[in-house]
Amino acid sequence: MVEFGTGGWRAVIGDGFTRENIQRVAAALARRMAAEGVAEEGLVIGYDRRFLSREAAIWFSEAAVGEGIRVYFVNLSCPTPQVMFTVRHMGLHYGAMVTASHNPAIYNGIKLFTHGGRDAVEAVTSVVQEEANALAVASIRTQDFDAARQAGRLTFIDPRDSYLDSILAQIDTAAIRRRRPRVVLDPMFGVSLTGLQTILYTARCDIDVINDRHDAFFGRHLPAPNPETLVDLQAAVRDHSADVGIATDGDADRLGIIDEKGSYVSANEVLALLYQYLLQHKGWRGAAVRNIATTHLLDRIAAAYGQECIEVPVGFKHISSAMEAHDALIGGESSGGLTVRGHIAGKDGLYAASLLVEMLSVTGEPLSRLVSGLYERYGQMRMAEYDFPLTPEGKEAIRRTVMEEKRLPDYGRPIERVSYMDGCKVYFPDGWIIIRFSGTEPRLRVFAEAPTLAEARALVRTAADFLGLAFDGED
Repeated sequence: MVEFGTGGWRAVIGDGFTRENIQRVAAALARRMAAEGVAEEGLVIGYDRRFLSREAAIWFSEAAVGEGIRVYFVNLSCPTPQVMFTVRHMGLHYGAMVTASHNPAIYNGIKLFTHGGRDAVEAVTSVVQEEANALAVASIRTQDFDAARQAGRLTFIDPRDSYLDSILAQIDTAAIRRRRPRVVLDPMFGVSLTGLQTILYTARCDIDVINDRHDAFFGRHLPAPNPETLVDLQAAVRDHSADVGIATDGDADRLGIIDEKGSYVSANEVLALLYQYLLQHKGWRGAAVRNIATTHLLDRIAAAYGQECIEVPVGFKHISSAMEAHDALIGGESSGGLTVRGHIAGKDGLYAASLLVEMLSVTGEPLSRLVSGLYERYGQMRMAEYDFPLTPEGKEAIRRTVMEEKRLPDYGRPIERVSYMDGCKVYFPDGWIIIRFSGTEPRLRVFAEAPTLAEARALVRTAADFLGLAFDGED
């Protein structure tokens, strides 16, 4: 069974993620392309370092070529944003990436991209999903990978230079050269290292690296840059007296940051800092776009500069669409993904990391001081985030309570409004809480933001108690 969520199709390797299902997705996409008259134009496909990723890209390509599609095959593991850039750069209507992003190592998956290099919207993925699940494997035409290449229907490409040059063209490398910061890179055993080293060495940064070998099990850690997984990076920043530590997730579309003291800087803080930097130091103007589970600090920054902040559902495709519709300056999410106007219409950890190093170089301030200055100017806002595993029965019970019956617990504070745009979000005068189901895993996600971390955790505890979920956070 193929099921697309907010971040593409993801499934456990050997269970849902099988050769048969991979080729079902490829054939379904190929038939859509044929119906739209863009089969001969072709598609680009890339893959990350996960177990079975290259093989899956080959299987996908064999079905796509067999169904009449020309394939441009990125013949080295690469970041997801590089494939998105290549779709746009080559003027193609479709592209694909074999990755499960920051999911556990037992997962793999496929992300689809459409014209302009943006994440495929639900109107596309739902049709591909329905067609894929209806296809009999025996009906799928395939062509051997090597034979397809010899016949000229499959071409190896290496788009690294164009992609990296596009980032370098947007970054103030002169300012970075003058400051020459020391950076520790943690690719988390993923695909960002070559690209980030190229960009930062070009800007004359001093670089140290950890966790750079190819390990399909990601060092037995979750390949997501968060406080629990970046302990090694924190130690390395302190050991090397570095100005900043930069980590990227498995496919390099998200980042995690450690300041010069070895402290974790949240994705919300990074997003807010970069938005303020673009407004204050570059003099750019434009709205910010955030999803419903991302900090309202962006709203305060936007208001201070006479701009607006636009709220959208979870899923970067919604951020990209809103950025285009409003000509917004920046868009991002609390999980570490962001992009800026003029770059690709999708999250890019390499670009975000490069812009952050530029910010440090231009301001000349330590990162810890920039973070504290953010709260001094706009007020304290702290976020608590918790995931709760769910059984199908538990999910249905919570869905009924929250989304159908629309029952709420007593949060002990006045409620301004409630939104059911994506889950249930309750707004308070000084914060908010959202309860929503994950689009990629069988989990319930609860996020809360308030003036103090204790208040945010208390909101999560209230929601968990109301829903009968075990909560082990501190109040």
